[in-house]
Amino acid sequence: MDIATILGIVSGLTLVAMAILGNGEITTFIHIPSMMIVMGGTAAAIFVNFAMKEVFGVMTVVKKVFTDDGHNGIDTIEIFEELAKRSRREGILAIDKYLSKVEDDYMKAGLEMAVDGTEPETIREVMESELTYLVERHKKGQQIFSSLGMFAPAFGMIGTLIGLINMLKGLEDPSALGEGMSVALITTFYGSFLANMLFLPIAGKLKIRSDQEVIHKEMVIEGVLAIQMGEHPKNIVRKLLNFIPPKVRREYLMDEEHGKEE
Repeated sequence: MDIATILGIVSGLTLVAMAILGNGEITTFIHIPSMMIVMGGTAAAIFVNFAMKEVFGVMTVVKKVFTDDGHNGIDTIEIFEELAKRSRREGILAIDKYLSKVEDDYMKAGLEMAVDGTEPETIREVMESELTYLVERHKKGQQIFSSLGMFAPAFGMIGTLIGLINMLKGLEDPSALGEGMSVALITTFYGSFLANMLFLPIAGKLKIRSDQEVIHKEMVIEGVLAIQMGEHPKNIVRKLLNFIPPKVRREYLMDEEHGKEE
């Protein structure tokens, strides 16, 4: 579970609710027709802009916003280090029986090709092709939420214009202008709130998750090829450490030095 996402949404909703309650009543901000214009209009625009299967398929991507696999890359490096030691000691075919313990399907597929004697160029081509299509799938989810963040304020403005037109029709009753203006502006509030509290932040988090996964899979590609070429385990570790953040890298190296001293 990604605590940052949950904390951000909850704190945002809480602060907005407190601001509303501190200066008025919550019922003032509840207007069903305005909700229908913003949410219904935004949903309609999304279905016009994207294929239906893409819109419904985005739910499999959005779960990445609320989950955190907890991997920092060190566990992957340790797996490659162990497999590299076994490969140099017993031969690359010896790691075949350990593949069932590898939980990462992407890593397992690459190692299986290495064990089967597939050419390094072919392994890289196959794994990079899968990575390319994965990035494209992730981009689609980002595009959908970015579009939601664009359409929601636009339909909020449309709702405001509708409200203003209806309000101007009743200028003969000045006492109703204040209430009419309030209702007209609610749709802008709905659109801006949804865009900046949910849709655009989710699109941003999806991009971050995608970038992290790309880095991880690039590290896996290099690890698989290094094992196939029979590189020394220490050299593989040094190479793969370049893919993880400097802080995590330093902590890992410090732990390694500490372990040697003991």
